[in-house]
Amino acid sequence: MKVLILCTGNSCRSQMGEAILRDINPDLTVVSAGTKIANEVHPLAVKAMAEIGIDISSLRPKMVDVFLEEGVDFLISVCGGAKEACPAFIGPVGTRLHIGFDDPAYAPGNEEEVMNVFRRVRDEIRRDFAKFNEDYILKV
Repeated sequence: MKVLILCTGNSCRSQMGEAILRDINPDLTVVSAGTKIANEVHPLAVKAMAEIGIDISSLRPKMVDVFLEEGVDFLISVCGGAKEACPAFIGPVGTRLHIGFDDPAYAPGNEEEVMNVFRRVRDEIRRDFAKFNEDYILKV
């Protein structure tokens, strides 16, 4: 079963989601992508994930175009606030879901305050993706 996690920049939420969902269910094929990708995975996303024992330092942002020819069983968009427009995916999809999260890359404050937002979003992703796994994958 293949899951594509989609966001705009593919630098924070979708990268954390990809790694977390793989950790929750290693039997899934999980990839992430964006439509206007960043140059790198956000360093604070790497740090937040390392705190829970998941290394994403080797991951790189990917354009959604590389997955258009491939079918996916689930497409999960993770864009959050009203300021964001979730990107569209026009490839073959079994089930489309939106599980939105705030973008920690735009959190205000000093580094520790921003890091706390990354931690909160990481934990929300873990909680919501565990529920996705229970509700959609394990019930098949």
